[in-house]
Amino acid sequence: MADFDAIVVGAGCAGSVAACVLAREGKSVLLIERGGDAGSKNMTGGRIYTHSLRPVFPDFEDEAPLERKITKERISLVTESENTTVEFASPELGRPENSSYSVLRGPFDRWLASKAEEAGAECIFGITVEDLVWEDGRIAGVRAGEDEITAEVTILADGVNSLLTEKAKLATKPSAHQLAVSVKETIELPEEVIADRFQAAPGEGAAWLFAGAATHGHVGGGFLYTNRESISIGLVATLSDLCTSQVPIYQMMEDFKNHPSVAPVLRGGKLIEYSGHLIPEGGYDMIPTLYADGCLVTGDAGMLCINLGYQVRGMDYAVASGEIAARTVLEALEAGDTSSAKLASYRAKLENSFVLKDLQAYRNFPAFMEGTPRIFNGYPEIAAGIMKSMFIVDGSPVEPIRKKAMAPVKQIGVWTLLKDLRKGVGAL
Repeated sequence: MADFDAIVVGAGCAGSVAACVLAREGKSVLLIERGGDAGSKNMTGGRIYTHSLRPVFPDFEDEAPLERKITKERISLVTESENTTVEFASPELGRPENSSYSVLRGPFDRWLASKAEEAGAECIFGITVEDLVWEDGRIAGVRAGEDEITAEVTILADGVNSLLTEKAKLATKPSAHQLAVSVKETIELPEEVIADRFQAAPGEGAAWLFAGAATHGHVGGGFLYTNRESISIGLVATLSDLCTSQVPIYQMMEDFKNHPSVAPVLRGGKLIEYSGHLIPEGGYDMIPTLYADGCLVTGDAGMLCINLGYQVRGMDYAVASGEIAARTVLEALEAGDTSSAKLASYRAKLENSFVLKDLQAYRNFPAFMEGTPRIFNGYPEIAAGIMKSMFIVDGSPVEPIRKKAMAPVKQIGVWTLLKDLRKGVGAL
């Protein structure tokens, strides 16, 4: 007889949610996290879209350590000294069914793990799972040091760096172009200063994404999220493209923080945290096999993440996939069948949910981003050129707007622009 009904490896969004859902149904669950506590190894921008959180934790807004509700969206194309920004603000962004919040993963993940523990899951921190236990060709638990712990089902939620998915023979190492390096700093500022600089109502804030000079023209971008008493700021750059850069990412980060559009926002702030992380960015085509005899893969370990340039999502996919994994395990345990054939319904459930429907819809976008470097080195300059032609007055005779606007466009070529636009629309 197995030691547990389920072992969950990784106390991030996916793992803690899976453990909580299983424990609520009376199943014996062990949640193992290699960090000293939940969230100590996690890093994100970070923002969570709450539509996936609400079904699992209906009262999360009263309990969870949320920072600010995001009610303003900003997207900027930046050159070394210029910034062309689109801002969108709407009451619709704050409605319960549409809401999203900035979060700090340390306190947020600790809260999620505490909910799993309250439900009855046994949580162990500071333990590294080094290998899987196999019995008769099926995964039957985990090995940590000299200890073997068995379970009817093992759920792998140990993130993008998961070695266990390889050991489970479900995945191979991702290619460099499918991964991005992210660095993030948390800058402490008084709550009222942040509200003033973003003209935000109490408890509300902004999400701000950047492309162009933020990564010195390389594939990727910058992000900034307002927390209650801090700002999360960072960069994401595709690993394969970063390898060709003469500027290391830490220098990009310093240059980004000193950009004329960013520096005033951070002025007077105190650095309280610095972190780095790998992010899966290959989209639908890098998703590994998600099930085996006695095993499921969820969250970032399943590469369930997407970056659309104007929107970055991962946490809502992790929460939803963790819940779906738990529901699949409950069905398998009830049937007394934890074979690959039975657990295969997990993939079908994901395909029928927004998780894989979204990734399928944007399947071609990662390749578009990688194959269109002008988004990061070309179009920001065009946008700035058009804006300068419209707003700079130097006493010269005026020209028609269409003529002014076409001058920067001709630097790249109208036909090239139209081809990029067609590819981009097709990818979205």
